[in-house]
Amino acid sequence: MSIPQHNLDHIPDQLGYLVLNEDGAVVSSAGDLENDERTAGILLNMVRLACKVQISEEKLDFFKRLSVIFDNFLYVATISNQKIYISKRKLMPKEPVQA
Repeated sequence: MSIPQHNLDHIPDQLGYLVLNEDGAVVSSAGDLENDERTAGILLNMVRLACKVQISEEKLDFFKRLSVIFDNFLYVATISNQKIYISKRKLMPKEPVQA
């Protein structure tokens, strides 16, 4: 049995990734998120909540990407083929944020 390749190693400025199955179990991981079940659980709960939020009147509309942004990095989560893909990336703002 071969391990599925997700090609997530090629995402620019990536610090790590998680691939979860529909039950929330870690299928694959690397980098800062390698075997990080705590972060996986937190982001899984956020994704499940986002799936329940009705975006528009159309029943077919649902979120495409969930971003959680911190000062120096962000998590990006998306669902495809009954798997949840989470990438931790360096935060590289295009313009400086002025407070």
